[in-house]
Amino acid sequence: MSRTPAPPASSVRRGRSHGWFPWALAALLPLCLVWASGIGSSGLGWSHLLRAGAESLGLAAPTLDEVDRAILLNVRLSRVVLAALVGGGLATAGVVFQGILLNPLADPYTVGVSSGAALGASVAILLGLGGYTALGLGLLPAAAFAGALLALGAVHLLAAGRGYSGSGTLILAGIVVSTTLSAGISLLKSLNEESVSSIVFWIMGSFSGRGWGHVAFCAPYVAAGLLAALWLGRDLDLLVLGDEGARQLGVDSRRVRRVLLVAASLLTGACVSVSGVIGFVGLVVPHLLRMVLGPSHRRLLVSSFLGGGVLLTLADALSRTLLPRGEELPVGVVTALLGGPFFCWLLRLDPLARRGRS
Repeated sequence: MSRTPAPPASSVRRGRSHGWFPWALAALLPLCLVWASGIGSSGLGWSHLLRAGAESLGLAAPTLDEVDRAILLNVRLSRVVLAALVGGGLATAGVVFQGILLNPLADPYTVGVSSGAALGASVAILLGLGGYTALGLGLLPAAAFAGALLALGAVHLLAAGRGYSGSGTLILAGIVVSTTLSAGISLLKSLNEESVSSIVFWIMGSFSGRGWGHVAFCAPYVAAGLLAALWLGRDLDLLVLGDEGARQLGVDSRRVRRVLLVAASLLTGACVSVSGVIGFVGLVVPHLLRMVLGPSHRRLLVSSFLGGGVLLTLADALSRTLLPRGEELPVGVVTALLGGPFFCWLLRLDPLARRGRS
């Protein structure tokens, strides 16, 4: 396990010279949402979405029929908003995990939350509960979220049993829990071959069939996780100095680490429960933006939320357009296929990243 050293001066200088970058991402995200909402097989484009929005706000005379308006606002727009929300949430969680675990390769899956959500969803699929709803929301996201919470509790219990001594204990506990739960998923798949395809498709991640109910379920956790991380952003900066260094500057590193771990894990569990397992976003987006913006966590958190939203919105749009006849690729496959080679190229290109000092 590597520990993140104090940020090099070159990174700080680079971060100061790119203060416009978060504003550029803030302008880019709504453009991506509108553009992606115009993609579909019904012939309705982004201009129709703008008109539907204007008509709904009473700013234009009604010209679209109810079916087209429902497709644009309740099917497409809700899907792209959820994609942006999940992308932002996973990237935010990635920043927090990399900060509190002092490891630039940490991501939301390091602590086992993703595996817990996958196991919960797999159990629901095997029990035939995936098609049931409660309070307007399918039971599948609820089961996935419950699995994520159980995984988080297991990591906490395991880490507490070893004295909760720091990032090494948390990563070790997360790896143990994640490996155990992944084995449980494999066992469930082997016991019921009829449900294997449903489990595998869910694990690869998708926004197909998602609506405003999923947005309403996920949004409070994303907002709470982002606000908690921003509130403790300065403490997160000081954790880079190590527990002793942070303590000398007045930071209760154990309390801060515990609060941020819970916030980021809940945030990850909520995102995974509505989208399935989507890799790459929580690992790479914070890593890339840290190269551009430097180590300051508050600016990095905001930028990663926006950048993760842009990335997953575009990836979801690609997943709907790459195959003919309206077929969809799992969005997790798209992020892995595009992001993995790009990240490898970037690591070879940037000597600072290659040395793991970003």
